[in-house]
Amino acid sequence: MARRKDRPFGPLDPRSQQILRAVIEEYVRTAEPVGSQTLIDRYRLGVSSATVRNVMAELEMAGYLSHPHTSAGRVPTDVGYRLYVESIAPLMSLEPVERLMIRHQFGQVEFASDQWFRLAAATIASATHAAGLATPAKPRSCRLRHVDLVVTASQTASLVIVLAEGSVQQELLPLNEPYEQADLDDIARLINAELSGKSARQVTNRLGQLADNPEVPALVLRVCQRVERMLHDFDAAAVEDVFSDGLLNVMSEPEFSQSEKLRRVFAALQNRDYLGALVRKLASAQDVQVVIGTENSSVEMRDVSLVLATYGQPGRAMGVVGVLGPTRMAYPQAIGTVRFVSGLMNELVEQLYR
Repeated sequence: MARRKDRPFGPLDPRSQQILRAVIEEYVRTAEPVGSQTLIDRYRLGVSSATVRNVMAELEMAGYLSHPHTSAGRVPTDVGYRLYVESIAPLMSLEPVERLMIRHQFGQVEFASDQWFRLAAATIASATHAAGLATPAKPRSCRLRHVDLVVTASQTASLVIVLAEGSVQQELLPLNEPYEQADLDDIARLINAELSGKSARQVTNRLGQLADNPEVPALVLRVCQRVERMLHDFDAAAVEDVFSDGLLNVMSEPEFSQSEKLRRVFAALQNRDYLGALVRKLASAQDVQVVIGTENSSVEMRDVSLVLATYGQPGRAMGVVGVLGPTRMAYPQAIGTVRFVSGLMNELVEQLYR
């Protein structure tokens, strides 16, 4: 995401970068504040304990580390994580055997596009030991495949619309009088003959023509109007749905020992306005994007980080895959995994539209 204006100046000298990296990677591993002696014992820093203490104090003054009151050790700040992600963290890609296994899994659902995003979320969760996220590749302008009407009560029907891209939308439709299922089947056939294959704009145009025809039954017009609204609503939303996997991975982290905190996180994530705004920002990005803690616009999301990438074809159909976890995240692994899975999803969408 965009650089924050209040970020401390950089870059750090090589020794400071080395020590900051060691603090972050030790804290990610243990979830415990890191002291200078731990770094001396576990990392080949090539300097004295006193030097490590001095550098850690300087990193704290610069805003890259903080000092919990209950511990002699230090923990990374969001600013420290940001510098680590952008300048210090090693580039990491999945091992060949992992890439081969993931490709094989996606090969099993190559022709079932409704399963791609579910598998993407599960794959990312398994590889990162965090929560995997995925949204379907949402078309910029959907098209209607067909309409079904199903009797649910004496004067109520279920209106089901299936889109050409595979999504299914459903609403209850009040009826002015009782209908038999056979009658509703006839009405659905009439509507499909008129609207199948049309976009929301084309449905609007056709609906105007049908409204001028006095022979068109009133219920047909009502259903067409409802279909028109459902299509326009679908097009207006930046995100169709959010699928997640691996929530237990996140719940097991000490940062989320209070389940209420995690509940707020996922409530915010289900807010389509929030994720939709993220998708719009990501649409022009060429690579994986990382949103760390307080960089999140939503207050409820400021205890977590997101590693996200778009997939699909800009202007036609776009979706998002990513990782959600505590700010104490193994960022190189998360970035490498999301980059690989988004690339696979790009290949699948390209095949679909080709």
